[in-house]
Amino acid sequence: MSRFEPLRLGVNIDHVATIRNARGGAHPDPLRAAELAAAAGADGITAHLREDRRHIRDADIERLKAEITLPLNFEMAATREMVAIALRHRPHAACIVPERREERTTEGGLDAAGQMANLRPMIAELGAAGIRVSLFIAPDLRQLDAAADLQAPVVELHTGTYCEAHEQGADAFAAETRRLVEAARHGASLGLEIHAGHGLSYDTVGPVAAISAVRELNIGHFLIGEAVFIGLEASIRLMRAAMDEARMAAAKEAVL
Repeated sequence: MSRFEPLRLGVNIDHVATIRNARGGAHPDPLRAAELAAAAGADGITAHLREDRRHIRDADIERLKAEITLPLNFEMAATREMVAIALRHRPHAACIVPERREERTTEGGLDAAGQMANLRPMIAELGAAGIRVSLFIAPDLRQLDAAADLQAPVVELHTGTYCEAHEQGADAFAAETRRLVEAARHGASLGLEIHAGHGLSYDTVGPVAAISAVRELNIGHFLIGEAVFIGLEASIRLMRAAMDEARMAAAKEAVL
């Protein structure tokens, strides 16, 4: 990369809703979190409407779509119910993710290669409605090839294993970083726009932000957790600064 090209930052507000739902009532309000994220420099808002409605609820999606000025990235399972909801609200983007009721969080990437018959008509239907579809997949070349075959314009690379490797030592972390780099480059060569996310923190965001093929990061849980200590706007501003610093350093290195 010969010049500095800032990454977009999507802020996932799911776990503001998790805290609200733990006690019931209306507080803390996910819409207010989205507004604070916008003030702190976020480029988009991500919200996952799970089938069991464990955090974000249907009314949250309705309010977000009606009231925020940032693009809304609607995370959804590959079900007819969720396609219908997406078509009703027409978010800027719909990110199709795997979903299991018993999991605490999304545990891995979507098996695009194994679910092509189910995914193809959904992707076409959402795309025809003007919704930009992305597939949340592992950094695996076979899955990237499947995403291109399915004509999904965007993929989001699951960075969970990469983040776990950070705790396992330098060799494991370097191997997972190389895997992400290879996947991002391969996906971009297929014409896919590359996003990344899941589990990223101040300690792990730098190497991903430095990958020139990656255009957007989606981060939520860590930012909401940090907000307990320093406030949501501050946690987002620090993440934005870490992303920009890594991106700028990579740009300068590429010029040398």
